[in-house]
Amino acid sequence: MITTPLTRWLELSTPIIGAPMAGVAGGALARAVSEGGGLGMIGISGSATAEFLTEQCAIPAEADVLFGVGLMIWVLETRPDLFEATLAARPGLVSVSFGDPAPYVGPLHDAGVAVAAQVNTVADAARVVDAGVDVIVAQGTEAGGHTGQRATLPLLQEVLPLTDRPVLAAGGIATGRAMAAALVAGAAGVWVGTAFLSCTEGLNKPAARERVRAASGDETVLTRAFDVGEGIAWPERWPGRALVNDFSRAWHGRETELVDDAEARGLVAEGRRTGDPRFGPVYAGEAVGLVTRERSAADVVRELDADAEQALRAAAELLG
Repeated sequence: MITTPLTRWLELSTPIIGAPMAGVAGGALARAVSEGGGLGMIGISGSATAEFLTEQCAIPAEADVLFGVGLMIWVLETRPDLFEATLAARPGLVSVSFGDPAPYVGPLHDAGVAVAAQVNTVADAARVVDAGVDVIVAQGTEAGGHTGQRATLPLLQEVLPLTDRPVLAAGGIATGRAMAAALVAGAAGVWVGTAFLSCTEGLNKPAARERVRAASGDETVLTRAFDVGEGIAWPERWPGRALVNDFSRAWHGRETELVDDAEARGLVAEGRRTGDPRFGPVYAGEAVGLVTRERSAADVVRELDADAEQALRAAAELLG
């Protein structure tokens, strides 16, 4: 059994937290991750309703498993209803990322909720430590979805000396060997998203899951094209890593032109609505080539844990 400060604190069987991927990580996925021994997170986008958040949180809550909710700070600035609904749902962990978490840490702590935040730079990390966040997630650019420009391993090494709180590694972790590497490097756990993109409990459509299974790690692009095409107000410093498709080939690097092209923007909107991976975004990290089967998220967690333990035991043999 792998034991870290994270597993001891949250009473987990394995130091795996499922990333709160909006549009993929709903209540069923969060429940399955937690039932596998980790902690599942529910991802909430700016288009979600408070009712949707409440409904999704009820799924793991009814199973009496620990779960979390992931919120985007730039969304909360105009959607306080999402924060209030999160407090009412009483998750064990709430991630507040992509902005300044300071206004949210106090109310969450007062409600008895632990707080996590993803960081993409050392300056981000210092800010969330000062804000009193309990868990810091060093998210490298290898990660799927919206992310920064730093690679996971060097960012993790720079963040670790800043705090004695648990620091998790995110980005590029889809196997037990990668998980073991992050733990040996000093992480208290791993924050995993891409490995769950082909799980039966995901909210993503079958065509997207099939595209994930067929993709290689060479087929991702870090781009703002999808956000601009969909008219989503993501701050420019956080582009999204997604699978290359017809839309990104045509518009990545041409976002200024895209703003005024209603026909092109209609393509990505329709792709999102129908789940057509040729035009809609399929956010995935550089580890996507390692995701080749459709199965339960609980099985993914168990395999990651078992393979990581085996890799750690093998690593110990290097010392003779």
